[in-house]
This record gives sequence, C-alpha cells and structure tokens, in this order.
Amino acid sequence: MSIGALEAQGREVREAATALGQASDEARRAVLLHVADRLEESSDELLAINADDVVAYDEPGAGVDRLTLTSARVNAMADALREIANHPDPLFEVVDQSVRPNGLRIERLRVPLGVIGVVYENRPNVTSDVAGLCVRSGNAAYLRGSSTAFATNQFIVSLWHEALEKEGLPAAGVSLVQDSSHETAAAFMQLTDVLDCLIPRGGPSLIAAMREHARVPYVLDGDGNCHVFVDASADLDNAVAIVRNAKTSRPGVCNAAETVLVHRMIAADFLPALSAAMPEVELRGDDATRQYLPNATPASEEDYQREFLDLILAVKVVDSLDEAIAHVARYGTGHSEAILTTDQANAEAWVKRVDAAAVVVNASTRFVDGGELGLGGEVGISTQKLHARGPMGLRELTCLKWVVRGEGQIR
Repeated sequence: MSIGALEAQGREVREAATALGQASDEARRAVLLHVADRLEESSDELLAINADDVVAYDEPGAGVDRLTLTSARVNAMADALREIANHPDPLFEVVDQSVRPNGLRIERLRVPLGVIGVVYENRPNVTSDVAGLCVRSGNAAYLRGSSTAFATNQFIVSLWHEALEKEGLPAAGVSLVQDSSHETAAAFMQLTDVLDCLIPRGGPSLIAAMREHARVPYVLDGDGNCHVFVDASADLDNAVAIVRNAKTSRPGVCNAAETVLVHRMIAADFLPALSAAMPEVELRGDDATRQYLPNATPASEEDYQREFLDLILAVKVVDSLDEAIAHVARYGTGHSEAILTTDQANAEAWVKRVDAAAVVVNASTRFVDGGELGLGGEVGISTQKLHARGPMGLRELTCLKWVVRGEGQIR
C-alpha cells in the first residue's frame, strides 16, 4: 500500500469521523447491536477464516492464543458490543457548568476525539472491541492490524461496514489498513492530518516503534509486569487460588501476574502449597524461595523485569510491606499490582503508595479489564498518566469542549 493510498483512505476516515460525531445516539447504538447479531450469525464462517490464520501462524509463545477465536470468544465479542451499546451516551454530557459575575454561562461538554488509530498484533477481538467503543463514542476507528490476523480482521470489519451503511453512516467509520508491512505501520504513525490519537496494542517491539516513529499523540498500552504480594496476614487458601488464577487463567495477556512476592513469615506454608496447586507453572525464585522450593529455577535479575506471557512465574521472599512496595517500584510497569492481606492498614498503604494504573486488594489482577470493570470493553489499558490511565472505555475516547454563552457581553 503506497503512502498516497494510505493518506487517501485516511481522508475518508476523517470525513466519516465528522458524520459519526454528529450521528444520533439511536443510530450509533443500532450499529453496535447489528454487528453483535451478525457476529453470532456468522460465527461458523468467522471461525473457519480464523482457523486458516492460526494454521499459517508459525511463531512460538503467547501469540497463538491471542490470535485464536473460539465460539466462546466470538460470543463474548458480541456480548461486549451489546453492553457498550447499553451504556449511556457519552457525547455532549455537561461535565460542569457555572455562571460568571458578568453573566456569562460556562459549560464543558464531552465531545469525540475524532479519529482513533490503533496498531495491534494478532488479537482479532480488538478489531470488534475498538470499533464498538469508537463508534459508540462518535469516533472513527482506523485500524492497522497484523498480517497474521488479516483475513480474520477483514471479515470482522466487513460486518461493521454492513452495519454502518444500514444506518446511513459512512462505512469508512471503521477502516482497516490493507497493508501490514512495517513501512506502512511507520507511515501510519505519522498521519498527523488524519489521526487524533494513536494507541498501540502489542509487545515491546511495537512500543519501541511507536516511540521512534509516531508524530501523532499516543496513549501507551504498555507492558504488564504485574505483581501479587502475599502479605503475612493473608488467608493462604484464598491466596493460592488468587495467584493461580492471576497466572494461569490466561497467561498470555497483560493483566496476568508475572511475579509473586511472599512475606517471609508465611513463605514456608504458602510456597509449597502454591507449587502444588499449579504444577504446570515454572517457578523462578530467589535463594530464600529455593529454601522452601528446592526444585525452583534460580531467578535472575532479568526474570524480575520480564513480562513472561507464559506459564512462568518469578518468586521473591520479602521481609516487609515496604520491601514489597520497593520491589514493585523498581520492576513494575505501572499496570496492575495486587496485595492479598487481612490487614486493613497494609491494604490502604498499598492503595496509596503503589504507583500503578490499577491497584487490587484481595482479588486477581485478571480483573483489570474494561469488560470486568463495567466499561463493556476497552481500546487498551493505559500505563501513562496524561489524558487516560488504566482501561480506556467510552469516556476515555472523548475530550472536553468549553461552551461560553453570553448576552452581548464584551471584555
């Protein structure tokens, strides 16, 4: 795809964004509900197309899981769209208002960002989730997926074109870049006349490329080196179940736990129980951990820095809450950090002192997800601190417009 063709497609997306930003709440909702129905109706066809993409995929690691659709995942995509459709319309909500001494009436309204560009790897569910959140919030979605999921993404986007046209809206409101080369991705990141916001969904190489090439404001969906700290007062049975869920329920996603920190006072009881509960997980521990788990792999410095995205868990024994918080500050990526404790003071200290997009008390890190937190879905989980932080739902795809209403006042 030439740069000229990319820019031409971008101009169509830009025009579509204007139409979507002015479309009625009813029309935008109807588009999502139509796609939800069509995903379920065409599930067999979609799964067959996706199966071909999976067969052609030849890279090891978590990518296969992210690429693969199942009947349950397609149904979850449809359910997410229905949930997003039933959320209140975020557009033109009056956030605050006041009257100045001179009689001017001041308001701030929510309005769309415009064109949301998303660069992502595998993850065909992202195609549907992002399109749903963008359309519902009056934005256009300009998507650059990976070559590994191209056919699957193309089919999903075709359902969006069908739904948009049915409601009299431009099909370009959800558009897929037709070339998945690295050169096109770099050019996509520089479409300053098209994109209002850029969001990457991928690993370290994609984030590095974004930082190198992007000329458009971006929100980083960064690495998820997530920790679980098992405090001295934790309920050990609950703690084993929570850590197992955080690590094994879906190890290839960003909210999976990558390190467990264990208070020394309960390490002798907790670590053997944890190891027995998840024999499929390779534990990599420090010297103290290996006193209780002699078969654990010695942990390196790199192991505490890594997002494994696999059935591998780094383990470290710590002497205090302060040491656990210091470890998170050193190695964490600002994503999701959990504490398991019955000590309310320690729980509150964790909430106030740990610097992350989400902190979790006595629950799995896997709950840090737009759908689980009631957003219906997410375009990403921001590990930045400006504009949006954490799961980005409908409101995070809007910005504020000042409205000043007067009766002839002059300054």
